[in-house]
Amino acid sequence: MKEEIIIAGFGGQGVLSMGKILAYSAIMQDMEVTWMPSYGPEMRGGTANVCVIISDKKIGSPIVTKYDTAIVLNQQSLDKFENAVKPGGLLIYDPSGITREPVRKDIRICRIDAITYAAELGNAKVYNMVVLGAFLKIHPIVKSGNVKKGLEKSIPARYGNLIELNSSAILKGMENVETVNEI
Repeated sequence: MKEEIIIAGFGGQGVLSMGKILAYSAIMQDMEVTWMPSYGPEMRGGTANVCVIISDKKIGSPIVTKYDTAIVLNQQSLDKFENAVKPGGLLIYDPSGITREPVRKDIRICRIDAITYAAELGNAKVYNMVVLGAFLKIHPIVKSGNVKKGLEKSIPARYGNLIELNSSAILKGMENVETVNEI
């Protein structure tokens, strides 16, 4: 098993944190992992992405140009990464940051209105966990118990009270992801 994932959006959307939590969750499952962030000098508001590779075997290189999964949270990321998804792969997007819907027919396309569901939970900062939940529903590559361990590893102790809220956000994403195009 090897999954090459790109998560992309604006700085401040929790893109890097989402990748880190996914990576830690896989580590807790004794899998091989790479986590390679990329962001512009603008930080918050600039573009950001992270490539996460999860494998049951050693990973030869963290450099990837074609992905099994792309999770895109804004139009710039959709424009950049839609064609980088391997045929038969998965693209997940949040429609709130998209002006042009994905058009490929050779990949599975799913959407999650993460902003709405984060607002329902009363905290916009769990937006990224709603998106992560959507991904894990479609492609459960890590066990839910390990996701909780990944959250505990990623969230500083002073914010430990937010682990349950983040866990609720993951469940909300799992419950509400929609398939737009099935291959």
